[in-house]
Amino acid sequence: MAINLKIGIVGLPNVGKSTLFNALTNAGALAANYPFATIEPNVGIVPVPDDRLERLGKIYETNKLVPATVEFVDIAGLVAGASKGEGLGNKFLAHIRECHAICHVVRAFKNDDIVRADSKPEDDILKQAKDDIDIINLELELADEETKEKISAKRKKDPADEHIPFLTEKPVIYMFNIDESGLTDDSLKTSLKNLVAPARAVFVNAKLEEEMSGMSRDERREFLASYGVKNDALEELIEAAYDTLGLQSFLTAGKKECRAWTIKKGATAPEAAGTIHTDFERGFIAAQICNYSDLVRLGSEKAVREAGLMRTEGKTYKMQDGDVVEFKFNV
Repeated sequence: MAINLKIGIVGLPNVGKSTLFNALTNAGALAANYPFATIEPNVGIVPVPDDRLERLGKIYETNKLVPATVEFVDIAGLVAGASKGEGLGNKFLAHIRECHAICHVVRAFKNDDIVRADSKPEDDILKQAKDDIDIINLELELADEETKEKISAKRKKDPADEHIPFLTEKPVIYMFNIDESGLTDDSLKTSLKNLVAPARAVFVNAKLEEEMSGMSRDERREFLASYGVKNDALEELIEAAYDTLGLQSFLTAGKKECRAWTIKKGATAPEAAGTIHTDFERGFIAAQICNYSDLVRLGSEKAVREAGLMRTEGKTYKMQDGDVVEFKFNV
């Protein structure tokens, strides 16, 4: 099965969550000739930024580039008391259950014009970030308790075991919304990282992300570099998600299209073939594989073959990130 990564975005009111959701989904909308969709106001499907596709497109002389995708779900209504039906209550819970990971947006900036959810004055960024994280975690725990009660009541009537994914079992990536000075404040970033370790922490500035809407990827990079930042929020979050969930990409390339596919690290060649089509896994014979960097360095498949760098791999081969593959199968 191809993994279509799905990330739920949670956070208290006034932390910059909606701004970041818009920035993340808009970043994808900008990439030329990539598909982009907003399913409902709070769901966006976005291409995973992958510079390798552009390079492959030139080598294979095709304009059809199909990146892997990530689906973002902006989970609204999460306030203290949400599991009891405050805010939008339990509606948000169903959305989170379907996500592979939760991105928890945490406020880590001071701004008197934007009132905190608890209306307290901003005096200690670290302590208040911790308090906010605790509120959301408590809501997820309470929601899980409620689910457990419902399951045990159901099981009394029908003992068939169904595994419900509990919210507190989901991997969490913390996205700290910091101000411009915070972007290069290493001691603040280290303290925030330590607050959530071993979970991954990423740092973004929602205001800058908003300012970049409408810019091309090169313009975005140049703009961020002027603030001492390398990647935008989308790149930071996807890198953290792939790392947290143990994911990698392989590539298929030809005149028809160049495409990236997301798989688990450790997946075998037949499992990777199955992400394209179940028949490919069933009738798997072999995989012709070369390394992306060899292909780019030598400039063509022919040159890779002549250099003896095209390999034929069998059923036990474990896929590597950046493998460029053609599957041989017989159905």
